[in-house]
Amino acid sequence: MYEPSGRQYPHLAFIWPALAAASASELAALAAKHFVGLAVGEADGALPCEPNWATPNAIALELRSVRLRDFSTDMDGTPVLLCAPFALHGAAVADLAPGHSLVATMREAGLRRLFLTDWRSATAEMRFRGIDDYLADLNVLVDQLGGRVDLVGLCQGGWLSLLYAARFPAKVGKLVLAAAPVDIAAAQSGLSELVDASPFGLFHELVSVGDGRIHGRQVLKFWGPETVATQEIRQLLQTPEPIGSPAFAALAAAFRDWYAWTVDLPGTYYLEVVEKLYRRNEIATGQFVALGEQIDLAQMRTPLFLLAARDDELVAPAQLFATERLVGTPAHAIRKATAPCRHGGLFMGKNVLGEYWPRIARWLIESEDQSAAPVAA
Repeated sequence: MYEPSGRQYPHLAFIWPALAAASASELAALAAKHFVGLAVGEADGALPCEPNWATPNAIALELRSVRLRDFSTDMDGTPVLLCAPFALHGAAVADLAPGHSLVATMREAGLRRLFLTDWRSATAEMRFRGIDDYLADLNVLVDQLGGRVDLVGLCQGGWLSLLYAARFPAKVGKLVLAAAPVDIAAAQSGLSELVDASPFGLFHELVSVGDGRIHGRQVLKFWGPETVATQEIRQLLQTPEPIGSPAFAALAAAFRDWYAWTVDLPGTYYLEVVEKLYRRNEIATGQFVALGEQIDLAQMRTPLFLLAARDDELVAPAQLFATERLVGTPAHAIRKATAPCRHGGLFMGKNVLGEYWPRIARWLIESEDQSAAPVAA
């Protein structure tokens, strides 16, 4: 879910589920198998350890595909469920380190019942799981929390949250989408430019090379450098700690642990994301079928908060803000904000966490009448 700025490989885009819009010529598709076979190869070296969590938590429920992490301090109020991305890197992006934890920020801003989806790496037996399976898992977690939550979707967890809220409107009180790709046709990002040159057959071949899965560790080196420059870590985390200080060394170590540890994706899920969300743009065009029901965003009335990263290299702000015109939520029940950062900084940057996320937490705590009140210009 993080893209280093110093990209070195024209084929690094293969691992990201968003890279799918371009159709390839038969010749390019034929060449895909040979190219991917050369590019991926076997991962070597010691297996990275799963990153530590910065904030104490408990496992409230464990399914084979996801752990429900409980960061609550008491049981009062509507539960807030953070839907983390199910992509290359793990859910600890929301709880990286002290001062760089979305979870801790939300708790300090007053949220007391706070939970997180910690999506688990796909095993070989899970290779045929698709988007419907993960929506069903999310439904189990919501029912575990009492059947109604406020939902916060982060990045790739955002479109999943939006689909869930549209499919089960009575189960979602408020919805926050942060850097979530919703309408791919609304604008291009650096990622979208790569999409235009990517033959679609490569994605199928990548799943074939992985025996039905996308192996995160195998393809990490083709997303960007296997290690991230110290100065770039400092900029991303927006920390005042000087390079060379013990405090910065601890932060950099936490980031590198998170960056090195990857998850595997089911091939079916991956290809559905590629085909349905990015190649066909089915969420925005009203063609997506979720758990047997066609999703019509115009029927949604859920209060929304949309948070974009101004310099996002993965999700153009317009791809998120298009949600406003697609849903039926009244304009006075929609909030929007744009933070001055890149994609990863939206969830780990010290300044962004301190300025934007407390505002979102307060909006979640407000009564629905307060949240829907018109805002003065």
